[in-house]
This record gives sequence, C-alpha cells and structure tokens, in this order.
Amino acid sequence: MAKDKKQEPKSILKREYIIPLRKSWLKVPEYKRTNKAIKAIKEFLVKHMKIYERDLRKIKIDIILNNEIRFRGIKKPPTKIKVMAEKFDNDIVKVKLVNIPEHIKFQKIREMKEEEKIKGKLKEKAQLKEKEEETEETKDSEDKEKIETKKDEKEKIKSSREDKTKKAKQMAKEHKHTISDKNTPTIKRKTLSR
Repeated sequence: MAKDKKQEPKSILKREYIIPLRKSWLKVPEYKRTNKAIKAIKEFLVKHMKIYERDLRKIKIDIILNNEIRFRGIKKPPTKIKVMAEKFDNDIVKVKLVNIPEHIKFQKIREMKEEEKIKGKLKEKAQLKEKEEETEETKDSEDKEKIETKKDEKEKIKSSREDKTKKAKQMAKEHKHTISDKNTPTIKRKTLSR
C-alpha cells in the first residue's frame, strides 16, 4: 500500500544548551566572526546531539537565532548563547533560541494577527464567490426555464398556425366543391363604367 501523506518526523531528543562562542570566534579575523560563531554552534550540536559522521548540514538553525547572532554585526557576535536543540528520527536537529527578545515576540504576534486578518478576508471572498455561483446557478436555471417556456409557447403557436392552415385548406376544398353546384347562383360583379 502506498502512503499518500508524508509522515512528520518524531522528536527523539530535546535539550537546552548554553553554547560558548568566544573561544571559537577569537581565532578568526573580525570580519569572519559571526560566520565562525554559527559554525561553532553547528559543531557543538553535532558533537552533543550524537550525529554520526559529523555532518553539519543536518543542523538547522532557526531564523530568530540567526538574526540574534548577527544582530550586532559581523564583528561583534555574542560570547555565549542559550539554545533549545531538538533531534528528530531522521537525524536532523532543529535549533531555536530559548530566550526570545521582547521586540521579536511582539513582531511575531503582529505577524500572526495580520495572517489571521488575511485568512479572514480570504474566507469572506470565498463565501462571496460561493454565493455568486449559487445565484448564477439559480439564474441559469431560471433562464433555462424561461427559454423552455418560450420554446413551448413558440411550438404551441406554430402548431396552432399549422392547425389553422389545415382547417383553411379543408374549408377551401369543401367550399370549392360546394360552389361547383349549378343550383346556386353565382354573383357577378359589374364593372364600373367611366
């Protein structure tokens, strides 16, 4: 049996770490310090979350954490940072910042409210479209009924005309035969003289 839905990976391990960064970023030039800090986070988590083969690509850093490390610029990353690491059954580790700054919390709340507004507007539009489609369907059905009644009326009129012409032909035949009788006097017109 083929499975249609992809199963989401299950969380195996969840830990909080305070990762020291100063030792690693002091070894490189100033313009490479934040890049080295991010690499140090990945190396630390590969070691402590038991990822075999030391594959750094299996560590996924959250946007908020990345922005927090780069907040003061390339030359001045934080000396240590507290993170929450969560390992899944497919050996991927997702890393999040534990103490999210207040301005980011407010920003997230604002974004969620805007998304809810957008979803609400989309729902309203969808409902309006459904109502319009229903009214169009009823109009279409009414139009079809009107067209059918008009066709029926035309057919009735046509059939009545045909009946009248048939009756007229029959009357003409009967009248023709009745006029041919010699006993009935024929009326002749008198021509007008000038």
